[in-house]
Amino acid sequence: MSVNLEPLLQQSRETIDALVSDGADPSLLYEIDHHLASQDFTKLEKAAVELVKEGYHVDDADEFEDDNGQRWFAFAATVDAGLDEDVLARQIREVATIADECGVEYDGWGTLLDDEEYDEDYEDDEE
Repeated sequence: MSVNLEPLLQQSRETIDALVSDGADPSLLYEIDHHLASQDFTKLEKAAVELVKEGYHVDDADEFEDDNGQRWFAFAATVDAGLDEDVLARQIREVATIADECGVEYDGWGTLLDDEEYDEDYEDDEE
Protein backbone atom coordinates (compact mmCIF):
# COMPACT_ATOMS: atom_id res chain seq x y z
CA MET A 1 0.00 0.00 0.00
CA SER A 2 1.68 3.16 -1.15
CA VAL A 3 0.08 6.57 -0.89
CA ASN A 4 0.19 8.60 -4.10
CA LEU A 5 1.27 11.99 -2.74
CA GLU A 6 0.67 14.16 -5.81
CA PRO A 7 -3.15 14.02 -5.70
CA LEU A 8 -3.06 14.70 -1.95
CA LEU A 9 -0.74 17.68 -2.41
CA GLN A 10 -2.89 19.02 -5.26
CA GLN A 11 -6.03 18.59 -3.15
CA SER A 12 -4.28 20.42 -0.32
CA ARG A 13 -3.40 23.39 -2.55
CA GLU A 14 -7.00 23.53 -3.82
CA THR A 15 -8.38 23.31 -0.27
CA ILE A 16 -6.13 26.15 0.93
CA ASP A 17 -7.20 28.31 -2.04
CA ALA A 18 -10.89 27.57 -1.40
CA LEU A 19 -10.62 28.32 2.32
CA VAL A 20 -8.82 31.61 1.70
CA SER A 21 -11.39 32.52 -0.99
CA ASP A 22 -14.13 31.84 1.57
CA GLY A 23 -12.56 34.26 4.03
CA ALA A 24 -10.11 32.16 6.04
CA ASP A 25 -7.12 34.13 7.31
CA PRO A 26 -4.00 32.13 6.36
CA SER A 27 -2.03 33.70 9.23
CA LEU A 28 -4.33 32.26 11.92
CA LEU A 29 -3.95 28.81 13.42
CA TYR A 30 -6.57 26.23 12.52
CA GLU A 31 -7.20 22.76 13.85
CA ILE A 32 -6.04 20.56 10.97
CA ASP A 33 -7.50 17.03 10.95
CA HIS A 34 -5.59 14.38 9.00
CA HIS A 35 -7.94 11.44 8.27
CA LEU A 36 -6.80 7.81 8.56
CA ALA A 37 -8.78 4.57 8.30
CA SER A 38 -8.29 0.81 8.28
CA GLN A 39 -10.27 -2.38 8.52
CA ASP A 40 -7.59 -3.64 10.91
CA PHE A 41 -7.91 -1.89 14.28
CA THR A 42 -4.45 -3.04 15.40
CA LYS A 43 -2.77 -1.39 12.40
CA LEU A 44 -4.74 1.82 12.95
CA GLU A 45 -3.77 1.80 16.62
CA LYS A 46 -0.10 1.49 15.65
CA ALA A 47 -0.47 4.50 13.33
CA ALA A 48 -2.08 6.47 16.16
CA VAL A 49 0.85 5.74 18.48
CA GLU A 50 3.36 6.84 15.83
CA LEU A 51 1.43 10.05 15.11
CA VAL A 52 1.27 10.93 18.81
CA LYS A 53 5.07 10.54 18.93
CA GLU A 54 5.26 13.14 16.13
CA GLY A 55 3.11 15.64 18.07
CA TYR A 56 -0.36 14.97 16.69
CA HIS A 57 -3.42 14.64 18.94
CA VAL A 58 -5.42 11.48 18.24
CA ASP A 59 -8.92 10.78 19.54
CA ASP A 60 -10.46 7.33 19.90
CA ALA A 61 -11.23 5.63 16.61
CA ASP A 62 -14.78 5.59 15.25
CA GLU A 63 -16.25 2.45 13.73
CA PHE A 64 -18.38 2.51 10.58
CA GLU A 65 -19.53 0.32 7.70
CA ASP A 66 -18.83 1.15 4.07
CA ASP A 67 -21.33 0.71 1.22
CA ASN A 68 -20.37 -2.97 0.95
CA GLY A 69 -21.06 -3.66 4.63
CA GLN A 70 -17.36 -3.88 5.47
CA ARG A 71 -16.34 -2.70 8.95
CA TRP A 72 -13.77 0.11 9.14
CA PHE A 73 -12.13 2.10 11.92
CA ALA A 74 -11.09 5.73 11.50
CA PHE A 75 -9.64 8.65 13.42
CA ALA A 76 -8.33 12.16 12.85
CA ALA A 77 -4.77 13.10 13.79
CA THR A 78 -5.08 16.74 14.79
CA VAL A 79 -2.49 19.50 14.90
CA ASP A 80 -2.70 23.31 14.94
CA ALA A 81 -1.32 25.00 11.83
CA GLY A 82 -1.79 27.97 9.56
CA LEU A 83 -2.97 27.57 6.00
CA ASP A 84 0.60 27.44 4.73
CA GLU A 85 1.14 25.22 1.68
CA ASP A 86 4.67 24.19 2.71
CA VAL A 87 3.71 23.34 6.30
CA LEU A 88 0.69 21.33 5.21
CA ALA A 89 2.70 19.54 2.49
CA ARG A 90 5.25 18.53 5.14
CA GLN A 91 2.43 17.22 7.34
CA ILE A 92 0.90 15.30 4.43
CA ARG A 93 4.25 13.63 3.70
CA GLU A 94 4.75 12.82 7.39
CA VAL A 95 1.27 11.37 7.93
CA ALA A 96 1.34 9.50 4.60
CA THR A 97 4.69 7.91 5.49
CA ILE A 98 3.34 6.71 8.83
CA ALA A 99 0.16 5.46 7.15
CA ASP A 100 2.26 3.49 4.63
CA GLU A 101 4.52 2.05 7.32
CA CYS A 102 1.49 0.92 9.36
CA GLY A 103 -0.54 -0.35 6.40
CA VAL A 104 -3.51 2.03 6.81
CA GLU A 105 -5.34 4.41 4.47
CA TYR A 106 -4.65 8.17 4.51
CA ASP A 107 -7.35 10.37 3.01
CA GLY A 108 -5.92 13.89 3.37
CA TRP A 109 -6.79 16.71 5.73
CA GLY A 110 -9.60 19.09 6.54
CA THR A 111 -10.51 21.89 8.92
CA LEU A 112 -13.48 23.99 9.91
CA LEU A 113 -13.58 27.45 8.37
CA ASP A 114 -15.68 29.03 11.12
CA ASP A 115 -13.05 28.78 13.85
CA GLU A 116 -13.52 32.21 15.44
CA GLU A 117 -14.23 30.67 18.85
CA TYR A 118 -11.19 28.37 18.56
CA ASP A 119 -8.91 31.25 17.51
CA GLU A 120 -10.12 33.44 20.39
CA ASP A 121 -9.52 30.59 22.86
CA TYR A 122 -6.02 30.10 21.47
CA GLU A 123 -5.21 33.83 21.77
CA ASP A 124 -6.55 33.86 25.36
CA ASP A 125 -4.26 30.94 26.27
CA GLU A 126 -1.21 32.87 25.08
CA GLU A 127 -1.80 35.80 27.42
